[in-house]
Amino acid sequence: MSRKKITTAIAAAALIALTGCGANASANSAASGDDFPKKGKSIDLIVAFSSGGAVDTAARLVQPVLEKELGTNVEVINKPGAGGQIGYTQLTSAKPDGYTIGATGSPSVVVSPLDPARGAKYTRASFQPLGRQVIDPAVIAVQPDSPYKTLKELLDAAKAQPKSLTASTTGLQTGEHFALAQIQETTGAEFAPVHFSEGASQATTAFLGKHVNVLVANVSDVTDLTKQNKARVLGIMTTERSPSLPDVPTFKESGYDVEAGTVRGYSAPAGLPDAVAKKLEAALQKAIEDPEVVKKMNALGLQTSYLSGKDYETFWAGQEEDFKKVLPLVQKK
Repeated sequence: MSRKKITTAIAAAALIALTGCGANASANSAASGDDFPKKGKSIDLIVAFSSGGAVDTAARLVQPVLEKELGTNVEVINKPGAGGQIGYTQLTSAKPDGYTIGATGSPSVVVSPLDPARGAKYTRASFQPLGRQVIDPAVIAVQPDSPYKTLKELLDAAKAQPKSLTASTTGLQTGEHFALAQIQETTGAEFAPVHFSEGASQATTAFLGKHVNVLVANVSDVTDLTKQNKARVLGIMTTERSPSLPDVPTFKESGYDVEAGTVRGYSAPAGLPDAVAKKLEAALQKAIEDPEVVKKMNALGLQTSYLSGKDYETFWAGQEEDFKKVLPLVQKK
């Protein structure tokens, strides 16, 4: 081979090698998520309950801040049903590329995969927690004209005639269902649960229509109802009174050792590239701790309680162990 041909062959080989390196570098960058999010590609934020409830409201409050931080559209998509299971199934079935995230709330997201009867296609390991937003204590409320003026009067009636009073939940094995089980175990008062699997707005509508006697909900669900004199809250299931309901005694003040509530945060399908996870976690922290978001959450009775993705995952694992112990109380007989 002539010297000129050899030189040309070496140059061509070098060009191919450089081109290949460039392509590999580009592919590696895309795989790692360094270019996330791509311009013009929106992110879906799945809410496993219907619009109008506390989960949906919180998601829509963080939405604009997430859009600003990530530089792309974030679309809140409601997928209600089966006490959150439909939405959680869609979330964990999505590709772990950062373009699908979801609001996750316990007990529902923690408990549904623990009960074989639920047939959940996901486990705790199917989720990658990105950050906790709020702890929302449970409450028990009656109609403003209810004959029960105090928590003791209501619980005494439920003890004297078990299952004579209906009480709402947002689905089987949700926070409200667990709260009713805890009340029964601690006080002996047994209500007849009525499950509204599409979420708090459906349960509240039923209560306002007087289709259930008792509304078991969270502080955020009843703050406006009390202001509008549409509900009388008899007790809050936490150790301290809520700033949003300062006149409502805790269960402990009334002589009952019952604590219950819902913990809410955000997660992605497990397996996110590290760079994508870091960007989403940073954006969520900014959104959750944004002063205007916190202010609006407080007005709704939602007290911000941020945890990082790693700490939220640890918290979630602890909850799983706790709920395993009381699961028999809320399983179908």
